[in-house]
Amino acid sequence: MPVTQVAVVQHCATTNVEANLQTLEMLSRAAAAAGADIVTWAEAFAYLGSHAGKQEILERLPEGGPILERCQRLADSLGIELLLGGFHEAVSDDPTKCYNTSVYLSASGEIAAMYRKIHLFDVDIENGPTLMESRQTRAGDSTVLANTQFGLLGVTVCYDVRFPGLYQSLVDQGAIALAVPSAFTATTGAMHWHTLLRARAIENQAYVIAPAQHGQHSKNRESYGHSLIVDPWGQVIAEVASGDGYAIAPIDPGLVAKVRQEIPSLANRRSFS
Repeated sequence: MPVTQVAVVQHCATTNVEANLQTLEMLSRAAAAAGADIVTWAEAFAYLGSHAGKQEILERLPEGGPILERCQRLADSLGIELLLGGFHEAVSDDPTKCYNTSVYLSASGEIAAMYRKIHLFDVDIENGPTLMESRQTRAGDSTVLANTQFGLLGVTVCYDVRFPGLYQSLVDQGAIALAVPSAFTATTGAMHWHTLLRARAIENQAYVIAPAQHGQHSKNRESYGHSLIVDPWGQVIAEVASGDGYAIAPIDPGLVAKVRQEIPSLANRRSFS
């Protein structure tokens, strides 16, 4: 597989879907012009706000609606593969809930993979946020890999990063890179973001690609930012430190193979009781 240039895009979504998509389109066009073959967006890329407002824009998948169609046209027009980090997907049998779904689009705009977030963010942090994602979101139950230009990409979303068994499963299935699109809270991000992502890269000897939301979305919601790409040695090789922007890094399957050969920890794993 060839070395592929991948971009992480960082923005601050609000309840204004049109403004959010315009920002993402501008940044994605700039990233493509700078050489990105694959562009990745954060969780909740199109809308971040109340569930009542979210319900007004839910779309069924794979059929989609105006948001999906707009993203498909962008991928096709730029000739890039595009990860929609967290898509608000309608639940067919329960109009009160949605899925938090990561959608991978081919360079022609076709849906190549869909992953429904398995681990939902239910937390109550002292001097921090109280968030109960499971009240309005239904959990997925299946791992998903996307075929990309560089090879297999394991697809996850945000809070999943705290559950290492999911990533081990994806690597066992052939993943050489792991996507973690996020809207990590400012409180937990400052403590854990870089450490968790680097740990997932080191223990799985895989790239980690983590586009993220940043900034103040509303009075009670702030995201940490720091979109980044980590290589299989655990080094941060691209990062958007603050604000709207993008960063690009090469994904090299040869480096993954080299690391796994030199330190064969994946092959050396043993069962125990």
